Amino acid sequence: MGTRVHIALHASSRAVADRAARAAYDRVAGLEDIFSDYRPQSELNRIGSSAGTWVPASHEMLRVMGLALHVAEATDGAFDPTIRPLVALWREARDTGVPPSAARMDSARALVGWRGVKVDTARGAIMLARTGMQLDMGGIAKGFILDEAMRVLREHGVNSALIEAGGDIVAGAAPPGRSGWTVQVPGAGPSFASRAAVLANEAIATSGSAAQFVEAGGVRHSHVMDPRSGLGVPHALTAHVIHPDAAAADALATALSVMGPAGVDVVRQRFPRAEVALTGSQ
Repeated sequence: MGTRVHIALHASSRAVADRAARAAYDRVAGLEDIFSDYRPQSELNRIGSSAGTWVPASHEMLRVMGLALHVAEATDGAFDPTIRPLVALWREARDTGVPPSAARMDSARALVGWRGVKVDTARGAIMLARTGMQLDMGGIAKGFILDEAMRVLREHGVNSALIEAGGDIVAGAAPPGRSGWTVQVPGAGPSFASRAAVLANEAIATSGSAAQFVEAGGVRHSHVMDPRSGLGVPHALTAHVIHPDAAAADALATALSVMGPAGVDVVRQRFPRAEVALTGSQ
């Protein structure tokens, strides 16, 4: 998924630790074959290349897509797994320094819309309704992959572990002699900070434009895009979400970074197990 994965763990022996970590990394690599948009033969890209027809989907893809569509509906489209045509335009703008034309933006926006994703769990298949639609699961699959890596560690006898990738963290059981893993989130409120300070069997996800942006036409644009407008968000806030499910934390952080302050109550009301925080300036 274009980032490094780090694992810290406590195990009964070095041999147990090595076996567990190797198995977890193998699971990460296998899931990248499903969700990566950088690998031409990934399942995600095969679904996009066959838009307009039903494509057999793995259990993992069906599970993540189901959650993605749920979060998309609950956040009124602030999270949208079909945003890739817009992302591609702005990646090009980042490389060339030239912002996309209004006509190209309109064409890309016409291909974005989570309601165009059809899922048939009975037949195990997914269809994108319109030719040209593409999936981008970067805002949710990373969390799912880290949760799966943690599951594999537990299967190999390792319960106390911390896994991190690109700002997403999954914590297992607390380290020996401690109440939890300590994660510091500067600027977060006391409720969020206290939960992050003793993180155990939960995940924390972060999304924002503080470190990444696109410069095009002499204007700095946030790399966090609002799927509804096709533009970068107008603020520099960073969203943080703690949730027992890492995929949910990942998707909700993405959505919250799009919605900004108006999204805090939305996420809290519709996802009561989530603890949220916004840091930075508007």
